[in-house]
Amino acid sequence: MPEFMTLGEIASAARTNLDKNLWDYLTGGADTEASIRRNRIALDSVVFKPKVLNNVSEISLSREFLGNRLRIPVILPPIGSIQAFHAGGGSSVAKAAEDFGTMMILSSACQPSFEEVALVGGAPKIYQLYLVGDESWMDDVIARSIESGYDAFCLTVDTAVYSRRERDIHKRYIPGSGRQVGQSRGEPFNYQASMNWETVLHIKRTFDIPLVLKGIQRADDALRAIDAGVDVIYVSNHGGRQLDHSRGCLDVLREVTKVVQDRVPVVVDGGFLRGADVIKGLCYGATAIGMGRLLGLAMAAGGPSTVVRALEILEQEMQITMGLMGIADIDDLSPDLVEVTVPMPGSANVLDAFPLISEGY
Repeated sequence: MPEFMTLGEIASAARTNLDKNLWDYLTGGADTEASIRRNRIALDSVVFKPKVLNNVSEISLSREFLGNRLRIPVILPPIGSIQAFHAGGGSSVAKAAEDFGTMMILSSACQPSFEEVALVGGAPKIYQLYLVGDESWMDDVIARSIESGYDAFCLTVDTAVYSRRERDIHKRYIPGSGRQVGQSRGEPFNYQASMNWETVLHIKRTFDIPLVLKGIQRADDALRAIDAGVDVIYVSNHGGRQLDHSRGCLDVLREVTKVVQDRVPVVVDGGFLRGADVIKGLCYGATAIGMGRLLGLAMAAGGPSTVVRALEILEQEMQITMGLMGIADIDDLSPDLVEVTVPMPGSANVLDAFPLISEGY
């Protein structure tokens, strides 16, 4: 019998393995952490409207994204300092992505280098960059990522300044993702603060590689990105770790997909931790779902093999959800299968997706 049979067991093992600093870094957010709670509330406020008497004896979960066939439409998104959760860092994520059959996005704020990670396994990879240098520096990095074989390039656009993450501040903990000791929150994040739409246009004019914009939280910004030639819209509030009191990402997704209308793929993350969460995002038009905290939990619980196990459990949950919804093909998921209702009472928590943890399981 596998070591882990539920995603909650993986989350519990991660909490046991991590010290307080790393646990708070993984599960915490900005200021009051309202954005984290809103991510969860947005997901829990959506209910299913299942169909019956449909043949669901065979369920298809596979989908193509950026020319690559994914076993399930779930990608492993960028996490800064992922090496803090497993020594292999980005290389461990690349191994897990290959072993399961999905795609990864490598953060520029992790180890080892993007050129080293590019050599690990055969899974499709996207490179995500924070601007810590000027335009010529950026151009050099993009050119090297193309030469290394990355399938796309991702620019994160929601980090103009550092946020205040009070779990870290209270402990005087400085994460190992590029911030320097003594550097206060609210300061410009290197060249991120000067980034603008001309930066996007420059990348599209200069390089022949699909461009992903990560951190879109408005429909009009999504439309402007498409007009600028962006190839993938990535809806995200940085897991609630940047702007406090931002909307839940599932709420933003509904707004964005209505205006995008399938012109480009839309990826979303923010609070997605269970198979049912993934299905809700797909019903509202997402092409794929990023699951950063689940990736971090699984890496901390046991490394790449546990990431693969988490994705296997996630796949099972998705199959069961779709079967009970009366839907056999993931491409048949649509907004008429879900409905926004009154959220369940009680305070939302980042780990509400795993209720048995609070009972000691």
